[in-house]
Amino acid sequence: MKKLYIKAIGALLLGGSMVGCGDSFLDTDIYNGIDIDSGLNSVTNIGYALNGTYYRLFYYYFAGNYATSFGDIASDLSYWNHETNHFSDIYTFAPTSTDLYLEDIWDYGYKVVDNSSRIIKAGTEMTVEESEEAELDMYLAEAYALRAYGHFVLVNIFGHQVKVDGQDFSSKPGIVLVDQPITPSDNVSRATVGETYTSIIKDLKLAIEYFDKAGQTKGTPLYFNPAAVWGLLSRVYLYMEDYQNSIDAAQKALTIGGVSTLATTDASYKALYNGELSNNESFFCLAINTTTNWSANSCGTLWSTYSYSPSPYLQSIMAENDVRRAVWGWASNTTPSVPWFTSGKFGAFGLGGNSAYGTNYLINAPEMFLNQAESYVKQKNVDNAKAALLTVAKRNPAITSVDDLPSDLTALMSFIQEERARELFQEGHRLYDLRRWDVKANLYATGAPEIDWLLKNVKVSDCVYPIPDAEINTKAGVTQNEGWNSTFPKM
Repeated sequence: MKKLYIKAIGALLLGGSMVGCGDSFLDTDIYNGIDIDSGLNSVTNIGYALNGTYYRLFYYYFAGNYATSFGDIASDLSYWNHETNHFSDIYTFAPTSTDLYLEDIWDYGYKVVDNSSRIIKAGTEMTVEESEEAELDMYLAEAYALRAYGHFVLVNIFGHQVKVDGQDFSSKPGIVLVDQPITPSDNVSRATVGETYTSIIKDLKLAIEYFDKAGQTKGTPLYFNPAAVWGLLSRVYLYMEDYQNSIDAAQKALTIGGVSTLATTDASYKALYNGELSNNESFFCLAINTTTNWSANSCGTLWSTYSYSPSPYLQSIMAENDVRRAVWGWASNTTPSVPWFTSGKFGAFGLGGNSAYGTNYLINAPEMFLNQAESYVKQKNVDNAKAALLTVAKRNPAITSVDDLPSDLTALMSFIQEERARELFQEGHRLYDLRRWDVKANLYATGAPEIDWLLKNVKVSDCVYPIPDAEINTKAGVTQNEGWNSTFPKM
């Protein structure tokens, strides 16, 4: 954690530049030489620091690619054609404690949470003019939400799933909670998974309180806002199997976000992925566009020239006329044995189809309907589950009413599990869904077109990824996940 502390400070106070120029998202880069001890002493400087924290979230090491892609690459939804080695150890469920993807996710996740904690500490201790109070409250709301997001991603990758089909694993080792800035001399320790979730919920509730006090937002889904916070809270509650709270939070997100229906034609669905702010079903997204993007390190590149495509399983459960196929395409050099996808949701179809320009939509309305549907099933409320599910399931033109959905609870749950695969593909949820449901899946597909699954009918419920050696070796107090290597399915 000492190593991460040093890096986090540089990120917060010195800032950096992104690919491209003329960027309105980071309109005030934080390279103003602000002093670490006294620099966060004004609302303006808090704003600079907050921009830097969004940059770390945005970076391709974290939400801009690695941390988001992780959840689908390590699942039954992706197929690797073996032509490049990106994410190959993650795809094959053979990670190591020196894996650079894991190290980068850990590193940048802690940049986000540490930077957020510094903003929160400075902002809550600051006395400001009445005219600045609303702006400061808005910044604090965003900082609490950013810290919650960072902690949530980290605990789901580096800790055990908090609940697995009714089993409680909240006492398992979680992550280091950064509720106060960490100094170079601090030794640290890991909180439990349960303590981590408690902290995440507390931060999200504080974010909502501060947004309420502020009475304003930045007016764009490129920044955290109340709909996004409620949406993330719904996801957290679902993972905790707190179903009523997940339902209620999802409804808050939908109501505040103004979404009650979804795109159900090929044209309207494809238009969601024209580039950056084109998706009116999204509550929170990243500012990736033609001038600000990660080029070869983008998600779009991963799902095209870096070898990944929809798995045989996903293709088999997606109806041929399902509107979600409107963004699917295959490159001219694709062959049955070496398929090349054209990036799917990262197609940036309104920006010339350059997959590097496709952005990440992180918290979206369709997930809210699916959270509600699953939660209602767990409450044995079939009618409400089918009503929530129908809004999303109508992406398949063959489904027009609740009568087209299963009425048996078991069959309905199975349908919801498949619907989450169809709808949330490329958004990074699948690994955690497979873990929390405790279901068997076929993983590590190879040998197209005669597909073979090298990990057949296995569970990943207990998979826990290793804390990077780079962190363990600092001797700052972070302990390794004991026996992590034995938690992965073996061929």
